[in-house]
Amino acid sequence: MPDIEIRESRPDDLSFIEQLYRAAFPDEDLQPLVRQLLTKEPGILSLVAEAGDATVGHILFTLCEIAGSEDRAALLAPLAVAPEWQRKGIGSALIREGLSRLEREGVVHVYVLGDPAYYGRNGFTPEPAIAPPYPLPAEWREAWQSLGLGSAPSPDHGKIKLPEVWMQPALWGP
Repeated sequence: MPDIEIRESRPDDLSFIEQLYRAAFPDEDLQPLVRQLLTKEPGILSLVAEAGDATVGHILFTLCEIAGSEDRAALLAPLAVAPEWQRKGIGSALIREGLSRLEREGVVHVYVLGDPAYYGRNGFTPEPAIAPPYPLPAEWREAWQSLGLGSAPSPDHGKIKLPEVWMQPALWGP
């Protein structure tokens, strides 16, 4: 992996972050979601990865709740690495740093809807007990995953409660 530095994003990073998501996901329009999370939502952990003078990756975690649980939780999404920097461990480094910071802040569960092969390499496993905000298509069921931080037991039932920006069915289905 190249020598990278991970830091919290700043307001002047927004333009780059939006360009990064366009480059990394040309078939998806994530800019409105990212912009709203970064400019209007409290409870966001936003990290960027820098390699030298280049900003090469970004990750967001949204603090959330689980219905019926007092535990602190977060949703990992989205995550992007510049196409020319992919497959160099930068995404995994962003995930590890974010998880470490969240654990220090008392978050004990992190959820993600994403590629099981990728997130599985980062410790996530399919989540059978906590429901996402909307029902997932059958072929996406294994993509709903979680990771426990620390020693707190995982909730055995409930539904994730997210800020309004996440309550768009299009974010949770094809």
